[in-house]
Amino acid sequence: MNSSKRILVAPLNWGLGHATRCIPIIHELLKHGHQPFIASDGVALALLKKEFPHLPVFDLPSYKISYAEKGKHFKIKMIWDSPKVLKAMAKEKKAVKRLVKEYGLDGIISDNRLGAYYKKVPCVFITHQLNVLSGNTTWMSSKAHQKIIKKFDECWVPDVKGKPNLTGKLGHLKKTKLNIAYLGPLSRFEKKELPIIYDLMVLLSGPEPQRTLLEEKLLMELNGFKGNILFVKGKIEEEQTSEEIHSPHGKITLFNFMKSDELENALNQSKKVLCRSGYTTVMDLAKLEKKAFFIPTPGQYEQEYLAKRMQKQGLVPFSTQEDFILDDLSKVVDYKGLNQFEPMVDFSSLFSVFVAAEVFSKVNENSEPTSTSLST
Repeated sequence: MNSSKRILVAPLNWGLGHATRCIPIIHELLKHGHQPFIASDGVALALLKKEFPHLPVFDLPSYKISYAEKGKHFKIKMIWDSPKVLKAMAKEKKAVKRLVKEYGLDGIISDNRLGAYYKKVPCVFITHQLNVLSGNTTWMSSKAHQKIIKKFDECWVPDVKGKPNLTGKLGHLKKTKLNIAYLGPLSRFEKKELPIIYDLMVLLSGPEPQRTLLEEKLLMELNGFKGNILFVKGKIEEEQTSEEIHSPHGKITLFNFMKSDELENALNQSKKVLCRSGYTTVMDLAKLEKKAFFIPTPGQYEQEYLAKRMQKQGLVPFSTQEDFILDDLSKVVDYKGLNQFEPMVDFSSLFSVFVAAEVFSKVNENSEPTSTSLST
């Protein structure tokens, strides 16, 4: 049997975190001689196209997830949108089944795409949320999520199993029958000893309208910052753009987006980072051992939990989006910052889940797909 496998990697398009943490997994698949196929939608797919221009990519049906403008309406908006998500999941299942059959895929790695599953090939689900926090409905949302995870052959959690860890109760269950493997934190970055040229780096991402609302607020607040700021908006567009704004006490250099290698250098060259408390960002900052300040997305329980947990542990301070003022950044000096955990991933062992994959007759075996749409 050919040890090289065709593996579909399908991250959720909800901000950039799910896509970016799939980058090291795609690199490892390539390193181990496998052929990754990438499937997602929106900015997540656009980002991965830029990172892997030579890999085959596919559009999947969009979940069309967006945030409420007011954090207190977050849960209502999620419940309101749930029929839309269920409909997209059903379309996604059909699209994935078609992909598996058409390209003879040997397995699927889904990062939180609930319908990226096909029972005739080994399927892996990546999540750091074994418990899904939703306020007084946490028990229900967690059970529903765990029921979906059970359909998959394995669940990979990007954290360490024991203590200390990064996810706390999000990524750890007291009792479970799920087949869980802890990967250790995943990051596409490496720590480098580079000269510090930015006093502050602002790194934005996440669904609209909250990304734009935070961008507007920060540009206004940071006008009084003393020093040089690098401001990455997290807007994945066709062309990279940049501009400079001169403030009374320094300079703000704005980019719409940066690719991984540019971001890695910029983060290493920054004294501190102001960003959301999304889990992928937390893992990246831990890998780079950075001091940071968090502003969780309003109403997103997971980010609020992580921000409160990091502040309580004396690692990273935070503020709500509504209350943030420039002076809050002075708190960073009193916190330790994040530290990396030793990498513990044995990818050869992890990828063995696909070795026993049933070999499908490959339609169009000699064709080299580059891009197609399965969103209708």
